[in-house]
Formats: sequence, C-alpha cells, structure tokens
Amino acid sequence: MSFQTPSELRYLRTHEWVRMEGDEAVVGITDYAQDSLGDVVYVELPQVGDMFGAGEVFGVIESVKASSDLFAPVGGEVIAINAKLETSQETVNKDPYGEAWMIRLKVSGEESELIDAAAYEQFVASL
Repeated sequence: MSFQTPSELRYLRTHEWVRMEGDEAVVGITDYAQDSLGDVVYVELPQVGDMFGAGEVFGVIESVKASSDLFAPVGGEVIAINAKLETSQETVNKDPYGEAWMIRLKVSGEESELIDAAAYEQFVASL
C-alpha cells in the first residue's frame, strides 16, 4: 500500500506532520498513522493557550484498534485547535493532511528531530 507523504511537510518518527507558516506550525498525523490506527473514534486535543515543548505529548487519538499519544513536533503555545475533530473524528481517516489538522502552535523556537518526506517514507518502509 502506498501512503501520501506531501513533500512540503516535515515529519516525526512518531507519525505526526508539521507545516510551517511563518512563526506558526500546523500539526496533524500522517496518512500512514491514520491507516495503521484504523477507524478513529476519539481525538483529545489540548486547550488554546496550553504550552508544549518539542516532543511533548499534546493529545491522544483513539481508534477501534489502539490508543496513541500525539507528540508536538515543535515547541510553542497552542493558538488554535480543530474542534471539528471532537464530533467528526472520521475526518482524520478521510483527510489527514487537510481538514484533519489538529493544532496550530505559535512556535517558540525548539524543534524535535524532524525529517523530510523522503526520509519519512524510508522510515515507514522499514517498519
């Protein structure tokens, strides 16, 4: 099976993606992650104003198969959450890189070990 891995994004080995927009970061989970989880039934997101360091857990995603922590690819303050995911969790399975973004952070500078799309594809192929 092939998975979408947009080249303009950066990735964590824990299967989150980040899109930088100036000093803001939009975060979600990858196509590979949503496929591995199966049907998503619950997404727990932080509150606007919460602060996270790079690599810290910012939420939880649950599916019919498993529950997984969500990790912040960059450090910063939550300035927006995708409240739609509280009632329309299936969006994560349908559009992980678009409608199913999870949080938007005002970046504070620190960054986890982010990899590009090619490196992420190689990492996923090795799993």
